[in-house]
Amino acid sequence: MSISDSPLRMLSESTVHVFLTPCLPRSRPNWCARLLPALALAAALFFSMVARGADCNALVLAQVQAMPRGGTYAANRLAMERFTSAVSIRNGALSVQAATAMPNFCSEATYLVFLKTVAAQQALDPAALDALRVRGQADGQGIWGRWNANGPGTARLFHELGLGRNFDDFDQARPGDFMKIFWSAEVGSRERGHSVVFLGRERRDGIETVRFWSSNSPAGYGEKTVPRSRIAYAIFSRLEHPEALNRLHTLPYADAYLAHLNAVRSSVGEARAKTGI
Repeated sequence: MSISDSPLRMLSESTVHVFLTPCLPRSRPNWCARLLPALALAAALFFSMVARGADCNALVLAQVQAMPRGGTYAANRLAMERFTSAVSIRNGALSVQAATAMPNFCSEATYLVFLKTVAAQQALDPAALDALRVRGQADGQGIWGRWNANGPGTARLFHELGLGRNFDDFDQARPGDFMKIFWSAEVGSRERGHSVVFLGRERRDGIETVRFWSSNSPAGYGEKTVPRSRIAYAIFSRLEHPEALNRLHTLPYADAYLAHLNAVRSSVGEARAKTGI
């Protein structure tokens, strides 16, 4: 949401005065008159930023709800072929046919939700649309190759482009955040990870649990809940600036850090440094 789209932009000047004048000193009306527009602009900026973040998370959750269910989990050639055919450009717009992508796998599932979210919210230029397509890019190459890479692929992309902030504090997480789960402390060639959309935390029989959506083994698309203790580490990525995808031309085609993680061991510390945490 831009400043021009913010809620306060649609308010009349008299309405702004009703809300802000009581906060100003009454003894200096001329000073108040000069300060009021500045306060209104500051408030507009604040509410614009809050609304934009909330809207993105809500859109992510809406796209999760619209995704098909099941389809069977598989990370094989057939799954990749159907995933590739599920994403196309039609009449100058991004088309995502998630039901085509069956069987499916975790990073594919979250990438489809990401594509559906940005396509619904933000007009992208032709170059950005083309770059979002899946062409079997290797780890670290292009957009899909970054998203699909070992380690903090999604978070690295968010950090490089300024799509939104990354963090690893569960207390800051909100439903609709993208989340990379590390089942062990290993990052890189020996990692065991899972790309998901975070849905929340809750306690079950005194045990803290984490609920998320993804393509999960063995069923495919759907929700899953695991004990918090099973997760060794996690990085959350919150979509806040989908318009930043129009800066894709500023990225090198390949990210050297991500490109080698399928062959070398890294660390949580390096993952944090590479994602701005």
